[in-house]
Amino acid sequence: MAFADSSSADAPVLPAALKVLIAGGFGAGKTTMVGSISEITPLSTEEVMTEASLGVDDLSGVENKTTTTVALDFGRITISPELVLYLFGTPGQERFWFMWNELAAGALGAVVLADTRRLETCFPSVDFFERRGIPFVVAVNCFDGAPNYTGTEIRKAVDLAEDVPVVLGDARDRTSCAHMLITLVQHIMRRRESAQVRETATQSTATMG
Repeated sequence: MAFADSSSADAPVLPAALKVLIAGGFGAGKTTMVGSISEITPLSTEEVMTEASLGVDDLSGVENKTTTTVALDFGRITISPELVLYLFGTPGQERFWFMWNELAAGALGAVVLADTRRLETCFPSVDFFERRGIPFVVAVNCFDGAPNYTGTEIRKAVDLAEDVPVVLGDARDRTSCAHMLITLVQHIMRRRESAQVRETATQSTATMG
């Protein structure tokens, strides 16, 4: 199923397989998104939450959640004949953040899911990718009954750079998830194009010198 047109001769060459992280806070919808968009049966490491998590995991706003990802979620989606995305959902709870460095190895981009009921839970993911220079988009998972904000309001609240895309969507909806991923791929391509332009300009300056 082709979601994007990558036929432009001037477009930078992307690898045939692109590793993408699906990140965000606990309960933001990462497992749901991977399950909604994956063309294969997703691998999930969700476990039932036990009394051991009491006083450790912050359930504010997601009190009815009974399971949690303890390692990763994995899925795959074909964007075009030339591009396949391998999706790795990260654990959202702080006690499992040590997994992030391993999962981020080789990743070329990330979707950070934000929950407006607990917007602050996406901050660690945003900081993580900013520090590592990994391109990412912020996708607001619009839960039923959750506060509604515009993309501009979200950008200001999270203190995002102007070039970081913000999209609104529903992690339960395949088409919405596809839009999030296409937005990320386009963002990655723009970043690569900008880097190529800067490199060309540097080389031209060096040659002239």
